[in-house]
Amino acid sequence: MNPIQQAGIAFALIIASAAAGAFLRKKLPEHHLTGDSKDVIKLAVALIATMSALVLALLFASTRTSFERTSGYVSRMTADITELDKLLGEYGPEAKPLRAALRIEVGPLIDSIWQADTPPQPASAEKGHGASVLYMLRELTPANKVQASIQARALQVSTDLDQTQLNLMSQPGDSISNTFIIVLVIWLMFIFAVFSMSSPPNPTLFAVLGLCILSASAAIYLILELGLPFGGLMQVSPENLRTALKPLG
Repeated sequence: MNPIQQAGIAFALIIASAAAGAFLRKKLPEHHLTGDSKDVIKLAVALIATMSALVLALLFASTRTSFERTSGYVSRMTADITELDKLLGEYGPEAKPLRAALRIEVGPLIDSIWQADTPPQPASAEKGHGASVLYMLRELTPANKVQASIQARALQVSTDLDQTQLNLMSQPGDSISNTFIIVLVIWLMFIFAVFSMSSPPNPTLFAVLGLCILSASAAIYLILELGLPFGGLMQVSPENLRTALKPLG
C-alpha cells in the first residue's frame, strides 16, 4: 500500500470519527458535556493531543534523518564514481577498458537501488561495480611510481564505493513502524471525535475540522513518503549518479 492510500485511509477514518462525534452529541445528555465532565474531557484531549504531537515529531525526525543519510550515501557514491573515473583517466590508455566497464556497470547499479518500496537487493552487487571493475583494477600492472600511486588510490576509492553500496543494501525498505501509524491514527480519531462533540454542529465547525483533518493526514503522508527514499514522489534523485560519467571520446 503506497503512502497516498495510507494517508487516504487515515483521512477517511478520522472524518468518520468526527461524524460519529457529532452524531453522539445529539444522543448524550447535556450534563455529560458540561461542568466537571467538560473539564475532564478537555484534560483527556490535551493529554492525547500532546502524545500525538510528540509521536508525529519523533516520526518526522526519524524519517528525515534516515532520508538525509540515504541521500548522503548516494552523493558519496556519485563522488566516488567520478573520482574513480578521473583516476583511471590519469592512469593512461591502459585503464581505458576499465573506464568503459565502469560506464556499463553504472546503469545496473542504479537500477538495483531505485526500486520502489523495496531496498536494494544484495544479489545486484554481483552485477554492479564490485564484480569486474575492482578485479580489473587489481590486474593492472603499473609501469612507474605514478601509476602505482594512482592504482593504490583507485583501489581505495573502489573499496569505499562498494562499502557505500553495502550500507545502502543494509537499510530497511520502509523504516516506519506500522504500529506507530495505527496508534497515531487512533489517537487522532479520538481527538477529532471529542472536538465535534464539544460544540453544536455548524458549517464553520465542519470546515475547520475538515481542514485540520486534511492537515493531519498530509503530515502522515509526508512521513510515509520520507520513509521510502527510493520510491514515491519525494525519492532521492538518481540523475546526478546517472550523469556522473561523461561518454568516452
